[in-house]
Amino acid sequence: MRKYPGYFITLEGGEGCGKTCQMPPLIEFLRQKGLTVYPTREPGGNPIGEQIREVLHNKENVKMHPRTETLLYQAARAQFVEETVIPGLTEGQIVISDRYFDSTLAYQGYGHQRDIREILSLINYATGGLTPDLTVLIDLDPKIGDERKKVNGSEINRMDLMPPEFYKRVRAGYLKMAKEDPGRWAIVDGNQSRELVFADLRREIENRLALSGFIESDRRSVER
Repeated sequence: MRKYPGYFITLEGGEGCGKTCQMPPLIEFLRQKGLTVYPTREPGGNPIGEQIREVLHNKENVKMHPRTETLLYQAARAQFVEETVIPGLTEGQIVISDRYFDSTLAYQGYGHQRDIREILSLINYATGGLTPDLTVLIDLDPKIGDERKKVNGSEINRMDLMPPEFYKRVRAGYLKMAKEDPGRWAIVDGNQSRELVFADLRREIENRLALSGFIESDRRSVER
């Protein structure tokens, strides 16, 4: 049972999976359904979080230790939850975030090969136990994601500079988490065209919102 009247959706995935570019059309689609949608991102979503984001992504900070990295993400996350997410959920909004704590488990946990239990403890403290109602993973081979970023001319930040093995572990971590908690997670094939990825993403979210009573939907669509 949800603690707040709103609904919390997070998009996850490795570098170049396309989740960020899917946010605008997704938001427009949901607003056309008559929903009040609050889009945000993490780290960030508020002035304090955005300042921490700059430190985390600054390519000059190549000496940042994984523990430092993990703790900075939790500092930004604590502010994110209290200032950004909870107020939106309390008002009954559909809060959609580009990343949340599963990114820390995937990147700082599986990617850096750190103790998952210790990181979970930090996450629980930072979030106060707030878990998304739905998390959609846009799954993509890291090699393809890297190629897409180069073709698109996407900005490169510090988190883009890890070795290929790091991103393989990140992807494996995401898939492991999704397998272990299918009630919260949905997986979309990121190897498709942008249009097909959006169609799958839209269907997954629309079906979950319909099942939760936020929108009306054709029953056959919900059961697919």
